[in-house]
Amino acid sequence: MKKILLLVSAVAIGLSGCLSNQTGGTLVGATAGGLLGNTVGKGSTRTAATIIGAAVGGMAGAEVGKTMDNAENTQKQFRFWH
Repeated sequence: MKKILLLVSAVAIGLSGCLSNQTGGTLVGATAGGLLGNTVGKGSTRTAATIIGAAVGGMAGAEVGKTMDNAENTQKQFRFWH
């Protein structure tokens, strides 16, 4: 399971540069949250902890990415008008 999560995290980080910050943030956040949940969960709760970690990490990553996208758009508009 950990090998699969590590492979998914490597792919997500690689793809995050090709996508919007929000989408990339979602991928990276979900991967990091899933890895953390998998590490924290024990026994029969491991799967649930992985899913919850991925969901929470994805939401947090999306918000961070959205903020970064908004900042980039504001910066582009500022440069266009000045």
